[in-house]
Amino acid sequence: MKLLEILNKGVDKHNPVLKPFIIAEIGVNHEGSMMTAKRLIDEAKEGGAHAVKFQSYKAETIASKYSPAYWDLSQEPTKSQFELFKKHDSFWKDEMQELKNYCDMVGIEFMSTPFDVESAEFLNDMMDVFKISSSDITNKPFIEYICSFGKPIILSTGASDLEEVHDAVNWIKPFNIPLALLHCVLNYPTPDENANLGMITALKKEFPSNIIGYSDHTLPKEMKVCEMATMLGSVIIEKHFTNDKSLPGNDHYHAMDKEDMKKFNKNIEKAFEILGSFKVEALADEEKSRLNARRSLVAVKNIKKGDVINRTDLTFKRPAHGISPKYIDDVVGKIAKIDINEDDIITKELI
Repeated sequence: MKLLEILNKGVDKHNPVLKPFIIAEIGVNHEGSMMTAKRLIDEAKEGGAHAVKFQSYKAETIASKYSPAYWDLSQEPTKSQFELFKKHDSFWKDEMQELKNYCDMVGIEFMSTPFDVESAEFLNDMMDVFKISSSDITNKPFIEYICSFGKPIILSTGASDLEEVHDAVNWIKPFNIPLALLHCVLNYPTPDENANLGMITALKKEFPSNIIGYSDHTLPKEMKVCEMATMLGSVIIEKHFTNDKSLPGNDHYHAMDKEDMKKFNKNIEKAFEILGSFKVEALADEEKSRLNARRSLVAVKNIKKGDVINRTDLTFKRPAHGISPKYIDDVVGKIAKIDINEDDIITKELI
């Protein structure tokens, strides 16, 4: 199912846990190379992603020259946001259009997060859904500007308190467009113990009309964090994506690669096989147990033909081949058609 269809459909109250829509966030891990960007698209597709997402920005419009780093400097030594963004802001409108066309060709959805008005404008012609970064959750004019396009929005909630999330949701509401909220911890990388996946259930409770998802910054490892997020009801899973986790930089070392994504999809298939149905019903495989492990009414002593059956004449034993104990009130007071021996299972034919 396309992301637009998922967002337009809204919350599925009959199925609280669904297989997630997976967004491989390439961001700027293409390092300015179109060949690498296309390779990343191919590998995301191979790994089982439903969409790839880039980032569109210019250093001059996203950060001042004095903006400090907030990432792990042992992995990315650049101490200024401006300097880091300057290294990766070469892809713009023409490059994004080429990547959009390539995504269409290989059969994967294209997305890019805009970080300024100009990128939002040209991306509007390329996308059905807008993604707004956690870093812009308090940016009311920018959120309202993106809403003006009338398209569904996915908003990450990293580093936000509940009041800030409500503020952003309330700015979006007047535009009457579908909105998904992604739990996110804005920490690169996020230690597993700080993932706070319980916030997913808190968001579901606080915003029952909105689709809830998860944007992950933990180290991939066995991809269990994303699997747990899915089991808690994340309809969208977003995670940074790379072709080489050993590359230097702010994103590669905590990103997943195609093998991690394959592992995640395998985990999810197994988890949903175990999860089964949300409908309460007896399974076909349980029929033998229903017949043999449940109980029937049984004569506790000999009952002669023509005797009125009393409650003291009856007990309950396995198997369930006779009248169920739940019908004991219907059996008491009936007449024995034939002699019933002690330990006989009571059936309709006997009374």
